[in-house]
Amino acid sequence: MTQRQQHLIDTVSNAFINMTGSAPARLIQAPGRVNLIGEHTDYNDGFVLPCAIDYQAVVAASPRSDSIVRVVSVDYDNQVNEFDISQPLQFDENCMWVNYIRGVIDCLQKEGFTLGGADLAVSGNVPQGAGLSSSAALEVVIGQTFKTLFNLAVSQQKLALIGQAAENNFVGCNCGIMDQLISAEGKANHALLIDCRSLETQAVAMPEDMAVVIINSNKKRGLVDSEYNTRREQCEAAAKGLGVSSLRDVSEALFADKQHSLDPLVAKRARHVITENARTLAAAEALKANDMATLSVLMEQSHASMRDDFEITVPEVNCIVDIVKQVLGNQGGVRMTGGGFGGCIVALMPPQLVDEVCQAVEQQYQTVTGLKESIYVCKAMPGAGAIN
Repeated sequence: MTQRQQHLIDTVSNAFINMTGSAPARLIQAPGRVNLIGEHTDYNDGFVLPCAIDYQAVVAASPRSDSIVRVVSVDYDNQVNEFDISQPLQFDENCMWVNYIRGVIDCLQKEGFTLGGADLAVSGNVPQGAGLSSSAALEVVIGQTFKTLFNLAVSQQKLALIGQAAENNFVGCNCGIMDQLISAEGKANHALLIDCRSLETQAVAMPEDMAVVIINSNKKRGLVDSEYNTRREQCEAAAKGLGVSSLRDVSEALFADKQHSLDPLVAKRARHVITENARTLAAAEALKANDMATLSVLMEQSHASMRDDFEITVPEVNCIVDIVKQVLGNQGGVRMTGGGFGGCIVALMPPQLVDEVCQAVEQQYQTVTGLKESIYVCKAMPGAGAIN
């Protein structure tokens, strides 16, 4: 257990004791995630390759004998929120964080699961707003907590779907399934190849000592929602023009044959998704074989495709990618990760290069852009579960 995890456990345990006067019965965690490759493929029924990371949400919990849920959020000034789950659950406009919790409980009950009341203390160290899925970690850890406290017969995949439904329907934010699925089903030292159409997952072994380095450009993400919706519409237009239900069903050969029939901009967007799906499948094979040279090329191609065809990168992110690439050569891979227009890069590398990479970014990035980066050195983590 890392010092970071221990600190989180101590923090929630103390908050729980302060609220209830007794120690919690259970401690539960669910991790954040980073997507290694497979960007904007999820809503096109394609493939993604995320791994869970050792930044997580943790809950200290005990069941109650009534139907009251009382929850303290350490990260929001130890605010306490209390509600009765035997009554219809309402969205709370004055307390945004609790809606993720209410939403998951609401979805569990609507699925027919019988829950009791509980005392909960919640905290997390997944950086918020960095695109590392702090909200999915919270949804999944709450689902996992109620599964554990009340012995619910619910699969990890179903917990992920409940988290997604809570975010889409109760909180009111549209999201795909990747974030919740990797948080629920992640495996130590593995990435997870997810088929976003069937939701089938395949654990892909990563070299045990491989470092996963995430660098936040701290470029404020503008235009994300409007541009995201535009990209989705362009992908749907491309699929329609190519006579398929989604771009997942277009091979590179079919695209080469038919692309001239599409609007040139729509064709560029489609080319990114179609080639990114192929790269994601190839990257899973390269990772399994510990073939860093191939993985390096695939991640480089992915970034170029996001920059040139999908047009979602910004100069600040490109700057970090270039700095990291200079240090890594073909010993590791680097690309932007997440929705784009700011945000983070992800790099895979042998541990002996981590310090050199961090140093290079610290020395060069701020000079070029005027912004200060944030660096997170991670390992691939197990998904949600009880902490012993």
